[in-house]
Amino acid sequence: MENKKVLKPNGGYPLHTFEDIENIYSTYITSKEDKDKIREAYDFIIEKHKGQLRKSGEPYYHHLVEVAYILATLTCGPKTIAAGFLHDVVEDTDVTIEDIKKRWGEEVASIVDSLTKIQRLKLSKINSEEFEAEDHRKIFLGMAKDIRVILIKLADRLHNMRTLEALSPERQIALSEETMDVFVPIAHRLGLDVIKSEMEDLCLKYLQPQRYEEITKLLSKKAKTMGRSLEILKKKLADILFQHNIPFDISARVKSIYSIYRKMYIKGHPFDEIYDILALRIITDTEIQCYEILGLIHKSYKPVPGRFKDYIAMPKANMYQSLHTTVVGGDGNFYEVQIRTQEMDKVAETGIAAHWAYKEGNGYNSQKEQQEIENKLHWFRDFVSMSNSDDHDTAKEYMDNLTHDIFDANVYIFTPKGKVVELPSGSTPVDFAYHIHTRIGDTCSGALVNGVMVPLNTVLKTGDLVEIKTNKNQEGPSEGWLDFVKSSAAKSAIRKYVAKKNAELIREEKVSKGKQSCVDAFHDRGIEEEEMTNMLSDQKLLDNFGFDNLDDLYIGVTNRKPVPSALIEYLHIKRPVSVPTGGKIKTKSGDNCPVYCRGVGKIAIALSNCCTPLPGDDIVGYVTKGKGIAVHRKNCPNVANEKERLVEVLWRDDIEFATYPVDILIEASDRNNLVVDIMSVLTGAKVTLNSLHAKLTNNGMVDITATLLVSDAKRLNDVFNILRSVTGVYTISRIIH
Repeated sequence: MENKKVLKPNGGYPLHTFEDIENIYSTYITSKEDKDKIREAYDFIIEKHKGQLRKSGEPYYHHLVEVAYILATLTCGPKTIAAGFLHDVVEDTDVTIEDIKKRWGEEVASIVDSLTKIQRLKLSKINSEEFEAEDHRKIFLGMAKDIRVILIKLADRLHNMRTLEALSPERQIALSEETMDVFVPIAHRLGLDVIKSEMEDLCLKYLQPQRYEEITKLLSKKAKTMGRSLEILKKKLADILFQHNIPFDISARVKSIYSIYRKMYIKGHPFDEIYDILALRIITDTEIQCYEILGLIHKSYKPVPGRFKDYIAMPKANMYQSLHTTVVGGDGNFYEVQIRTQEMDKVAETGIAAHWAYKEGNGYNSQKEQQEIENKLHWFRDFVSMSNSDDHDTAKEYMDNLTHDIFDANVYIFTPKGKVVELPSGSTPVDFAYHIHTRIGDTCSGALVNGVMVPLNTVLKTGDLVEIKTNKNQEGPSEGWLDFVKSSAAKSAIRKYVAKKNAELIREEKVSKGKQSCVDAFHDRGIEEEEMTNMLSDQKLLDNFGFDNLDDLYIGVTNRKPVPSALIEYLHIKRPVSVPTGGKIKTKSGDNCPVYCRGVGKIAIALSNCCTPLPGDDIVGYVTKGKGIAVHRKNCPNVANEKERLVEVLWRDDIEFATYPVDILIEASDRNNLVVDIMSVLTGAKVTLNSLHAKLTNNGMVDITATLLVSDAKRLNDVFNILRSVTGVYTISRIIH
């Protein structure tokens, strides 16, 4: 006989009724109009979802009732509870958003619309990270618009996880993975611990069933062996507090299954070394009383070193506050004790829902509430900003940045005004600067940490007070910052700035190169630069070649579209060709040759490309096979071992020399505007720059290679002296290829 899986109604959880929900929300909602709207939403979904069943066979409206019940336990407002009832009605029936708007108003309609769009997303069947990331990104985009959308979606997903046993194993795993990736992190950041912990346990049940069962059994055994000891400790602590007339409520707390799983299988702690599996929670009235209770406990029981945490003075990013200490009980076992006020306990359990619980009659305004949340929860403001930004090239990049910068952030830094900023581990003052504002990051010139000036790559620690120094004259970040920043926001901003700057430098280089090609070609025809510029600036010429301005024309010339001869031909220039004034010189011996060789007659003489000799250099001639004489500098390694084929060559002193290309290497320390400053001094010295390339080395230095046009070795030496005056430049040398 075939065994069939027996499904428990509502996943084994208690089934709730509308009256159960009403009993809860009536404790904080008294307006008859609001109550009537909630009841109307319930009656509406009973009618519209009539006959619809879940995979388990239960009526579909059971799910909507359970979602509304969870929202009521979070003390959500009437519009949120109504939207909780209605969140599937547009997706699954013939009801439209306009119908919702007419009956429940703009806000409820907007919430349902966002939830409907999220609901229509299906887990991609394509095995692609990008498809999955796009779905998750859309979920977060919908949730970022209104905090109430997040609360309803979390309640919806929690109940779906409770009833997951009705689905196939494949869907169970897929939904559990998505819950861990998308919904658990945001529940954690919102401080919704009751939802987060239950979701994590349910996900573990389907993703790691064997380990889930193993931990369940270990917990059961631990509870039996330590239960009596815990009760004894509980009674002794109660007696101490009673004697000192401190109001209190004390209860036991069992660590969640997933938290134990993390300690055992991710952090590698044996089960017997997890000391906070069973803990006592003491609730009192005031913050001062929390510290009084802590003192009394430490006076009576020995605290375990390194296990005390003060989350009251330093709240977590989700507003969690409590004192945690671990003490050695009379039986030698370790016990964790948590101490907090009633208000802190509410926030610890339901986070944002407790802090912004619906309060009737106090001028409640959902838009104002949303703004308060963004102001109070700095990470949520970043989440909204990141979700609405167009800075992400792909959905996967968005999800990676969201996970790294927001969900995994765990270093808490203070601003000079006392605000807390949360950053990823390993973050630096530059990460902090970009977290405050992109403009602050771009102009960051220094940092004070706890009042002391520190390098920008200093790793920040929780509790550091950071102040950023900016310089308005600083044009932007250094590419070298990418080697030490940790936050995705900082990396993205720096990369975009560097890419833009490099594009500008490349454009300037192309303009310069194209212009020089034109100068050389026009000079060959007896036309100087000023006259050439006037000719090429003519709008008819620019239009004919398809350019908007002269710089674009020069870039076109660099790309050889058009070549300078085409411009000359268009202008009908028929002047005689004169002596060349630039480029690699290769000419036959004659009146215009800069080098001569005694007693060889008419022979081709060329300046070699490997060592780019200049007038004034010590040179030697190398007799090639069939190509005449190649002129090298005497220290060129390419002729160092030659003996038989070398001949004496001399620079002529009876003609006016042209300009010649020479390749140089500049080694400098990396800093902002280094390349700009080098180009500026070259321009000021009236040195023509043919090309320039900069490369960051592993030791934080920059190697800059450039091709200059100079008249002779003395002129080059003068240029070297000018370049050495640039801040950060260490060495300059000529390149031999």
